[in-house]
Amino acid sequence: MGLRKSTLEEVAAAAGVSKMTASRALRGAPDVSAETRQRVLEATELLGYVGNRLALSLSSQKTNLVAVVVPSMSNIVFPEVLAGISAGLEGSGMQAVFGLTDYDARKERDVIRDMLSWRPSAIVVTGLDQPEDTVKMLRSADVPVIQIMDLDGTPIDFNVGLSHGKAGEEMARALIAAGRKRFGYIGSALERDLRAAKRKAGFERVLHENHLSFIGQRLGDTLSSVGLGKYLTHQLLRAEPNLDCIYYSNDDMAVGGAFAGLEASRSGEILMAGFNGLDLAAALPLRIATSKSPLRMIGEIAGRLARGSTAPNLPSTGKIIAFVPEITGVHQG
Repeated sequence: MGLRKSTLEEVAAAAGVSKMTASRALRGAPDVSAETRQRVLEATELLGYVGNRLALSLSSQKTNLVAVVVPSMSNIVFPEVLAGISAGLEGSGMQAVFGLTDYDARKERDVIRDMLSWRPSAIVVTGLDQPEDTVKMLRSADVPVIQIMDLDGTPIDFNVGLSHGKAGEEMARALIAAGRKRFGYIGSALERDLRAAKRKAGFERVLHENHLSFIGQRLGDTLSSVGLGKYLTHQLLRAEPNLDCIYYSNDDMAVGGAFAGLEASRSGEILMAGFNGLDLAAALPLRIATSKSPLRMIGEIAGRLARGSTAPNLPSTGKIIAFVPEITGVHQG
């Protein structure tokens, strides 16, 4: 399915007005009636039309900007990805600009619409779970769309990442093989952090295959953090003192859980397992199991794709570049 931008002429035709009236409606001209403006806005939504804020005169109608849309900067994960994107663009004359969505689908749509209106040369978007109206807008953007961090879904164009469902499955298999049987789970905002939800679902699939389940769970409402992981771990350990392993939505939460285990004098008994392979987790004087994802490499490849080139010897199938996380810390030694 090709990518093609919608035109103002198409918007005008869909709204049943002239091109000039459609243009004035989108600019908020006072002499355009509310009814007409609403018809024009509905047509833009239907067609995924994005206005050209810069009104460039160049025939390419493109800038040297690469739009990058990420959900959060509250932990090291996405700064590491952004550093990789900047490295991938180095020497190209292209500049990355960033927008934050706070794991909110409506905000993500608005950020993408705003960034596309500047006519970037490419757009990098986190994940594959955008609503249909956002997907329609991206398909009509007429620029390379590079979706990163996830493979569990249908990509629009380029896709660089890993399967979070399989990452959860493999971690569960590794922990069960290491003799862990009494599992708890701690996560946060899974209705928004869909990749963490996929890991949890994959982990649970393997538990069920082995006639196991999470004995206890604690889910927070806010975005993940070390402090939240510590707080929820204390709650879970008071309710379920016989756990031998806790699976966390990510390493931030697992680090907090490890501190809670130290305070409760349980750090030698319970294995904390997370996701991402952050340096912080590896630097602690205690063991945390994790799935190490190649954050910087994912970003760097996305940057290279945005500039129209790739690196040799990539794990690639067409426009999909897939990675498998490395599991560490499950066994002693």
